Amino acid sequence: IKVEGVKNYEDYVLIGLSGLSVGQTITVPGDEITGAIKRYWRHGLFSNVQITAEKIEGDKIWLKISLTQRPRIADVRYHGVKKSERTDLESKLGMVKGMQITPNTVDRAKTLIKRYFDDKGFKNAEVIISQKDDPSSENQVIVDIDIDKKEKIKVHEIQIVGNHAIKTSKLKKVMKKTNEKGKLRNLFRTKKFVPENFEADKQLIIDKYNELGYRDAMIVKDSVSQYDEKTVNVYLNIDEGQKYYLRNVTWVGNTLYPSEQLNFLLRMKRGDVYNQKLLNERVSTDDDAIGNLYYNNGYLFYNLDPVEVNIVGDSIDLEMRIYEGRQATINKIKISGNDRLYENVVRRELRIRPGQLFSKEDLMRSLREIQQMGHFDPEKLQPDIQPDPMNG
Repeated sequence: IKVEGVKNYEDYVLIGLSGLSVGQTITVPGDEITGAIKRYWRHGLFSNVQITAEKIEGDKIWLKISLTQRPRIADVRYHGVKKSERTDLESKLGMVKGMQITPNTVDRAKTLIKRYFDDKGFKNAEVIISQKDDPSSENQVIVDIDIDKKEKIKVHEIQIVGNHAIKTSKLKKVMKKTNEKGKLRNLFRTKKFVPENFEADKQLIIDKYNELGYRDAMIVKDSVSQYDEKTVNVYLNIDEGQKYYLRNVTWVGNTLYPSEQLNFLLRMKRGDVYNQKLLNERVSTDDDAIGNLYYNNGYLFYNLDPVEVNIVGDSIDLEMRIYEGRQATINKIKISGNDRLYENVVRRELRIRPGQLFSKEDLMRSLREIQQMGHFDPEKLQPDIQPDPMNG
């Protein structure tokens, strides 16, 4: 078996791709030769494949495999995009100098580029990818990617049906990033349509219903249709479900703090609307949340799980299941990324010390003190807490 036409691979590698081998019994013409040609095409590395007989003696045949290798990329040039967009696309596409270019490579690049700009609101973006021979290099091409982003697609109208408890105008205000164009109330809000933002806004609608006691609210159907070349219409069909109220709240597992104190901190009582947003805030996110009562006194392993144990009509019973765990003490404090300041200068600002009980309040205060020094990026100043449940 002889191979010709390819310089970048050893012959044994190319012959191996064919599935043929010396000494193998084949039929000419037959399935073995056809299968070998198909295998070469499947790899996508060759633009032309031929297998011919150079010589036949008795029951022996000498095969010649002629391959034309697809060109490699000499350079990729982007047209019609900003520098930051080009950087993003280079990372997403992975089309780099020296890489072989195939029809699959081009199709994948077009798909990723259109998806990238679709997510940015340019739903009508057009992409043309062309190749031309590089005069300075044999079998290499320069790839030109021409992108016409067109205008961003905006929202013409949002139509909502099925809502009775909340007015349509209020639901539209709940949606932060999906807004109708031409409305005075949306003067300073984005009007472009971005699918990811639309998904987030749908969740905001459900969150608003949950806040008002509509625990079972759901969007049963939604769609987006083209209104004209520059705008789309958005449709939402809502099933609000029933409005629920809180009936009984019981506490399980609390030994450190009495149920009366925890009820006071919860700020939700019998007869109140079942507000899931408020429940989450009072359990974990507010500064004076129940969670912080534990976290600020060393109970790093604490967990509170509100469980709906009984639903009767429009009333819900909550069982607040607490795992208090053991108190945690600070073992070590490691500081990294401080290239401009000595470590002891940073440590002076800390309100926490090894051997102390863990306190979330003291930790957050320490971070604020370090931020006020003005030497660190606040967004990158994040504590990495590594709990050790076995040793506390």
